[in-house]
Amino acid sequence: MDFAVTASITDLLFDDAYDGAIDPFQVFPLWLEEARGTEPNDPNAMAVASVDENGMPDLRMVLLNGFSDAGFVFFTNFESAKGRELLAQPKAALLFHWKSLRRQVRVRGRVEQVSASEADAYFASRPVQSRIGAHASDQSRPLESRDFLAKRVEDLTDSFGEGDIERPAHWSGFRVKPLAIEFWKDGAFRLHDRMLFSRPDTDAAWSRSRLFP
Repeated sequence: MDFAVTASITDLLFDDAYDGAIDPFQVFPLWLEEARGTEPNDPNAMAVASVDENGMPDLRMVLLNGFSDAGFVFFTNFESAKGRELLAQPKAALLFHWKSLRRQVRVRGRVEQVSASEADAYFASRPVQSRIGAHASDQSRPLESRDFLAKRVEDLTDSFGEGDIERPAHWSGFRVKPLAIEFWKDGAFRLHDRMLFSRPDTDAAWSRSRLFP
């Protein structure tokens, strides 16, 4: 991505005099692509927040695996803590933080499951050991020892052999369909730039507003 293109769009994003249309779904991929050139590890890493059955918040880092106008996609074990929480209360918040660029993006929205075909396609693209790991891990549940997990992986590796490794039924993906996307850019003396895009539902047009830092 041409840095000048990203810079010009970023300038427009935070230009109070500009009253033209800006689509956050066009801004985000430009910021992400720029981060790919500056972040040493996992520029697509994001924090995912959910709540449990008691309303207690939960937070963890995952990788963004797909993005489009439909939303932000990541894959996980649906029997994990985040899987159970998001299935029970399908709303989430995301946070991307790119320290090298001194920028972050916050997302809040509703959650839906991806289609089986989408999950199958992504699972098939993963390295063999990652596919075996998806079968081996009872994610988020107590593990008696590292050796127990290693032995399970070894046994599954022998069991699958050279055959296909199908996606386990409990492993799939979530799509976060945003109702709010906030772009944050570092400013001197903590006078940061914050621009919020919000909409009442996913079929509505975006409204844009500047926030105090």
